[in-house]
Amino acid sequence: MTRLGVNIDHVATVREARKTFEPDPVQAAYLADMGGADGIVCHLREDRRHIQDRDLDLLKRSVTSHLNLEMAAVEAMVQIALKVKPDMVTLVPEKREEVTTEGGLDVRSSLQRVTSAVTALKGAGIVVSLFIDPDMIQIKEAVRTGADFVEFHTGSYANAGSAVDEAIELEKLERGAQAAAKLGLGVSAGHGLTYHNVQPIAAIPDVEELNIGHSIIARSLMVGIEQAIRDMIELIRTA
Repeated sequence: MTRLGVNIDHVATVREARKTFEPDPVQAAYLADMGGADGIVCHLREDRRHIQDRDLDLLKRSVTSHLNLEMAAVEAMVQIALKVKPDMVTLVPEKREEVTTEGGLDVRSSLQRVTSAVTALKGAGIVVSLFIDPDMIQIKEAVRTGADFVEFHTGSYANAGSAVDEAIELEKLERGAQAAAKLGLGVSAGHGLTYHNVQPIAAIPDVEELNIGHSIIARSLMVGIEQAIRDMIELIRTA
């Protein structure tokens, strides 16, 4: 059964707009757990635009499901992860000027740096995932790093301009998931998934987990976070 990881970054985004103490992403994580989420995802960016170090510390102490920390593959962030020890770290590309993550990590061009981060994190007992595009070259390079998982960037699928383009992107994800699983990698997927487009991704047999944030947080403003998560779980499990 496909698991759901709930990204709570955008709760912190609202808080940081006023530099105040609410809404609290740690409280949102608690409610997500209560709503049935299989895990909590947060991205500690180098510019600290939303999640803060204190949030991460509190999440580590309070999350009862599974804590997945997204971060750049740089030494300063590796040291934070080694101190906090989340259940999983997902290494992602990061640009200061981007609104959100724009694509997958180019493992091939940064193999040594990524492998070093993977080795250090796994040595501390942390499961490591690489956020990549569903590209065979990147999948093979991910295997070389020793990573446990890959998370496929679903942005091209989510932003497809036509049904034909969407079908093409879906096929790429299906082929990538099958190839990664055959090479011994766990497979997850995320980015831009919504209540309207999630089911075809959830139906891919080799995808074990979907990580979704913005759409759930947006819906939760209308119906509450627990109900928003239950609605997404129902769609995933009936895909």
